[in-house]
Amino acid sequence: MTDDADDRAGSPEPDGGRRPRRSPRLPADREEPIGEPVVRADPAVTGERAKEAVGFDPDDPESVAEAARTVRAFSENTVGAADNVYMLRGAAACAALVRGVGSYKEAVERAGGDVSVSFVRKWARVHDLPQAIRRHVARGDIAPTAAKHIARVAGVDRFDLAWAVVDADLTVREVRRLASEVDDETSAADALRARGIELGRIELSLPLDTYRELRRRASIENRDPGEMVAEALEQHFAEE
Repeated sequence: MTDDADDRAGSPEPDGGRRPRRSPRLPADREEPIGEPVVRADPAVTGERAKEAVGFDPDDPESVAEAARTVRAFSENTVGAADNVYMLRGAAACAALVRGVGSYKEAVERAGGDVSVSFVRKWARVHDLPQAIRRHVARGDIAPTAAKHIARVAGVDRFDLAWAVVDADLTVREVRRLASEVDDETSAADALRARGIELGRIELSLPLDTYRELRRRASIENRDPGEMVAEALEQHFAEE
């Protein structure tokens, strides 16, 4: 790829230059430094493997060299395809290498082997996903190959596709098709709705006392319990 706009380093843009749908309270891109193992180093997510987490510093030449070696090994090692934490480490190496050398083309040259621009770009985008989504990848709720397609879209569409995977048990193939349907005219929610998948339904377990009171108040006020829960959560999030 020779187009400078497509080959530049930094946080990758969604395919086709689509304008992302964003929420002012919902950051849809990575907020932590590139290469930092925020999720991989959290024992609550990865358990004992958190001690093995490796970070990559795009401003450190030695770390960039290590990232290049990791990217090449990552591209050649299909044995780790079922290891979500391993895949996130490879994604981090891709993102740090691109940022460290300045372009996808240079990143591919530094990595060597059969590494391609497409490979590096796709996995760097996975690393660019917001932490909330990456944590589900590390836990095994979202397959890394599905995360690659989620990363193709931007803004709140990323969250909508991710939560659909978690709540509706979408396959990688379904995620790929849905991501391809998202554009300036069609949101992820629209694409999901067209397939009979409605976002917004989630099963909650409440303490018995809270459940009784919710039911009592909803009945007295002639309201749906879900509406009251949504209202309470909106107020809670607004106060944070």
